[in-house]
Amino acid sequence: MITVIKAIFYLGPLLFGLGFLAPLSVQIIQAIGWTPPLGLTPLIAGLIIGGTLGLLAQIRGTWI
Repeated sequence: MITVIKAIFYLGPLLFGLGFLAPLSVQIIQAIGWTPPLGLTPLIAGLIIGGTLGLLAQIRGTWI
C-alpha cells in the first residue's frame, strides 16, 4: 500500500496535468470556439496540453 501511495505522489504533477488541466483545457477550447489544428478533437488537444505541462513539471520538479 505504501508503495502505491509513493508512486502516486511521485507522479503527482503528471496526474494533475492529465486529470485537471486536460479537462480544463477542453472546456476553455470549447468556450472560445477554437478548432484545434490537424483535425484534432478538443479532447485530444486538451490531453496534449495537460500532459505536456504535467510532464514538464514532473521533469523540472516544480510548476514555476
